[in-house]
Amino acid sequence: MLGARSRPRLAFGTSPRGGIVPGERVLPEEVAVALTFNGSTQAVMMATPDDLEDFAYGFALTEGLAQPDEIESLEVVETEKGLDVQLWVGDAAEARLKERRRVMAGPVGCGLCGIDSLEQAMREMVPLPYGGYRLTPTQIMAAVAALPGQQALHDLTRSAHCAGFWDGTRMVAAREDVGRHNALDKLVGALVSGRMGNIAHPTKGAVVLTSRVSIDLVQKVAALGAPVLIAVSSPTADAVDLADQLGLTLIAQARPDRFEAFTHTDRIVTEQSHVR
Repeated sequence: MLGARSRPRLAFGTSPRGGIVPGERVLPEEVAVALTFNGSTQAVMMATPDDLEDFAYGFALTEGLAQPDEIESLEVVETEKGLDVQLWVGDAAEARLKERRRVMAGPVGCGLCGIDSLEQAMREMVPLPYGGYRLTPTQIMAAVAALPGQQALHDLTRSAHCAGFWDGTRMVAAREDVGRHNALDKLVGALVSGRMGNIAHPTKGAVVLTSRVSIDLVQKVAALGAPVLIAVSSPTADAVDLADQLGLTLIAQARPDRFEAFTHTDRIVTEQSHVR
């Protein structure tokens, strides 16, 4: 499978077969991936080396660097040390990139996608429009139940995150990666790049995550424009506060038979007919 390789291992235990069993385990790949805009590297992330075109489109949007229609060309270049995803963007996006480079005080790191400015890390964002999208509790639990069917890499390795987009009736797209942020950026790219056609409108569905929810994931979902975020783990307290400020419905500790809703719970309705 692309993005995974086998490695030998010894299994230790107390089973009737004996205490030490040789064999192999399939593990996800983790490769240095540079994201280069107009010849200047903006970030270097450790990522699973598949769906990198989606990754680039999603990263550009969720980090406020470029809209999908501002990306003029994209190429994945293999280097001795990793992969370089090279994007060329128009003048307006280039101006934003220059401003970002101007305030960066040190080398690019992966903690906050190369951001070394507190202002950029906690950037002002426009709240989501209220819209008319609604989900029933049954639909929310169905979204969580559908996510495992999209996790081929996780099934092989037990060490990959997944992000999916649920339109109320089905999971229209999903992406996996060793990094939870990377998985979400890949999903965003799949939705907005147009490479797969118009598979779903971001405002007409929910993002579903296998990970915990931190501030930066809330920012990325809000940048996409999705009104609902569903996660199987817990959010941080500050992620809840930000979701509330941005008008995002945040659902966590989600399982096929239960969930907890933290913000903007009026998008959760009991009648199927209210879903649009």
